[in-house]
Amino acid sequence: MLHNQVSRRHFLKASTALTAALAFPAISFGDDKKPIFEISLAQWSLHKTLQKKEMDNLDFPAKAKELGISAIEFVNQFFKDKANDEKYLAELQKRSNDAGVKMLLIMCDGEGNLGDPDAAKRTKAVENHYRWVEAAKYLGCHSIRVNAASSGEYAEQVKLAADGLGRLSEFGAKHEINVIVENHGGLSSNGAWLAEVMKTVNNPRCGTLPDFGNFWVSRKKGEEQEYDRYKGVDELMPFAKAVSAKSHDFDAEGNETKTDYYKMLEIVLKHGYHGYLGVEYEGSRLSEVDGIKATRDLLIKVREKLSAKS
Repeated sequence: MLHNQVSRRHFLKASTALTAALAFPAISFGDDKKPIFEISLAQWSLHKTLQKKEMDNLDFPAKAKELGISAIEFVNQFFKDKANDEKYLAELQKRSNDAGVKMLLIMCDGEGNLGDPDAAKRTKAVENHYRWVEAAKYLGCHSIRVNAASSGEYAEQVKLAADGLGRLSEFGAKHEINVIVENHGGLSSNGAWLAEVMKTVNNPRCGTLPDFGNFWVSRKKGEEQEYDRYKGVDELMPFAKAVSAKSHDFDAEGNETKTDYYKMLEIVLKHGYHGYLGVEYEGSRLSEVDGIKATRDLLIKVREKLSAKS
């Protein structure tokens, strides 16, 4: 198991950190001014290509670099059986280092509900995530992204989700890995609810990953309920350790048709966040590559305009 091998990896981790430091000089806007935010690529943007086996998970770092992006966010389903495979993780690490790409986090799905009302199932879900914490540690990521799925009454779901997240965050803290929650359906897409969960957990290793577009509390026919995305992001940003720039389609001027990126990024920045924004294209009109490029270019355009204002 990886958690029994961490100590003998300190040298490798230090070497990786040095390589990353050399490979990623700060992007500047003149006078060595750091960017107001940086851009990463969420692997889900290429999920159709990956699912069709037209690209392998190991090729993701090089693909990101080809698209002009030097930081990446993995999705666990594309290397589901490799979390404990040290040889595979070492190769993934090598591919990223060779491409000059920084690995930021692993998005984890399909490991059970961390807020499951059944105590045994909730514990199992917590323990299922351990290997991803260990894999993230090995790769030099800062976080794993998890879901706060639960069921029951509003207040009860706060307690249940906080219990599972709290225990997992304690394990993450031992490995210096954050456990961050995305608004990803159900009450987790209610910004006020998820903010309350964060306050209840009250662990610096537990945070959020606000997604610009995942604010459907319910998509059940006849009971559709969408939370205000700007309000939701505003409520989640005080706890944010990563941000997902979700996109679906673009108008003739290159603006996203569902989200006002200027308005949204002003909300992100007002909370003092200057980390990575992950390009996550989920549209169908453009190809995945063209959608990634359009999102990337929009982020750059907005960054330049907002930088000029600051």
